[in-house]
Amino acid sequence: MMYVLCILLGLGTLALDQWVKWWTVNAFAAPAVGFNATADPAQPLLPGLVELTRVHNFGAAWSSFSGMRWVLVAVTSLIVLAVLFVLIRGIVRHPLGVAAGCLIVSGGLGNIIDRVRLGYVVDMFHFVFWPSYPVFNVADVCIVCGVLLAAIYYLWFYEKCDKGRARP
Repeated sequence: MMYVLCILLGLGTLALDQWVKWWTVNAFAAPAVGFNATADPAQPLLPGLVELTRVHNFGAAWSSFSGMRWVLVAVTSLIVLAVLFVLIRGIVRHPLGVAAGCLIVSGGLGNIIDRVRLGYVVDMFHFVFWPSYPVFNVADVCIVCGVLLAAIYYLWFYEKCDKGRARP
């Protein structure tokens, strides 16, 4: 039952990511040629905290590896496959670890879909109070939350619950 709930969590967050990206593309003008951010003014989502905009990210965080579309697709795909392997083999069975894995997989798939389909990732959330922080999307939130949950799982639960108990 836990696996079903975590799979539904992953599918739900993937669907939410794709829907928010679709909405963003339809709500904001496309960036001008040679630019990655829309000319439309950002709209407040949570005034003073988060605003909505439209950015085409051709790289990873802070536009690192910009223009390396297929390298990013390959690396992200390998990470997603590695996490799936760990989940399928039963190496991680604690609910926190499984939920973390499903969030990482759904976020990775959400960004892979954009890179393959569009050549870039659509980002839309911007922290107003932290201007240098990159604009991000729902998939990025899933990845970050999944990694944080995975770290918590590994530090406090792996030894007690799953170490040496992988399914044959």
